[in-house]
Amino acid sequence: MKIREFAVEMWMNKYELQCELNLAETCVESLTVAELLAMTGRTDTLLSELLPMKLTYGAIEGSDRLRGLIAGMFLNATRENVLVTHGAIGANALVHQTLVEPGDRVISVLPTYQQHYSIPESYGADVQILRLREENGFLPDLDELRALATPGTRLIAINNPNNPTGSVMDRAMLEEIVAIARECGAWLLCDEVYRGTGQDGDGMTVSIFDLYERGISTGSMSKSFSLAGLRLGWIVAPVDLVHPITVHRDYNTISVGMIDDHLAAIALERSGTILGRSRAISRTNLAILSAWVEDEPCIDWIKPRGGTTAMLKYDLPIASEALCLDLLRKTGVMLTPGSAFDMEGYVRIGYCNNELVLREGLARMSDYLAQATGPADG
Repeated sequence: MKIREFAVEMWMNKYELQCELNLAETCVESLTVAELLAMTGRTDTLLSELLPMKLTYGAIEGSDRLRGLIAGMFLNATRENVLVTHGAIGANALVHQTLVEPGDRVISVLPTYQQHYSIPESYGADVQILRLREENGFLPDLDELRALATPGTRLIAINNPNNPTGSVMDRAMLEEIVAIARECGAWLLCDEVYRGTGQDGDGMTVSIFDLYERGISTGSMSKSFSLAGLRLGWIVAPVDLVHPITVHRDYNTISVGMIDDHLAAIALERSGTILGRSRAISRTNLAILSAWVEDEPCIDWIKPRGGTTAMLKYDLPIASEALCLDLLRKTGVMLTPGSAFDMEGYVRIGYCNNELVLREGLARMSDYLAQATGPADG
């Protein structure tokens, strides 16, 4: 099986440890173990909970405790709908591996996380791209989707909030997408790894699992829960799909770590506290970024409504990867080139890291842009 290089992950792997100020980060600022224990009231008790653990494989599909907590984030889910995975990246891969065969029609939005089009493409699927355009606020054109969703379409893959643009599909739009999927008989996968980061209200988008009998939700502890180091995610799917996914999962997962499972459960038992912190960070930092964009004449954008990232459109005569490399070399600031998302002319910025890092990174970017757009020497 041949597959395209995973452009965004290759970029992160190569430069993430070389930068001084990481504005390519996509997680809400990660929690330390001490912060997690303080927020969940476990500072004095965690060790006593862990010491008696015998470090076996643990519960193969995820502990009942954890699966019940994950199910509790959905209106219609029970433990039987939940499989615990190695991050959302493992969840997404398992869904595609289970559902997609050579020749199947798969529709994926773009830009999105590259798994959703490169994995089915590598299986020999008939991958159709539904491009998200700036003029539509990076939301899908439903007429285009209807045209692509021919009878027998196997899978439609979306993500909400969107990575990298931060666009958010509301319930009404999701219900229209469900109607299109139902009409052609497709499964509908929604990568909901940024769920809980919306800029309005409680920040929670409705899950596709709760809207459609063939809806599949994937998520993780990484982004809105600030615990990427646990490497823990999930699939929430109809029960009749859980078993075939489990068959594939047995070949590459067995189980997640017992300690990761335990810490994730502790966090989800205090999810309101953790998500409250995430909302405060994302909304404060987006306001900072918004003010910066307004003051930069060569930067334009569609302001995100959720997620942790934004696409900045720049007016400079340079390719996005070259721009990001030059910025990194001259300022120590790391962004992600739009080319990693098949969006040349843009760069992706992550704005939910430490506020001081964001402010300093934006200040250095302003200096860089002033030099790049200043009058030439004469």
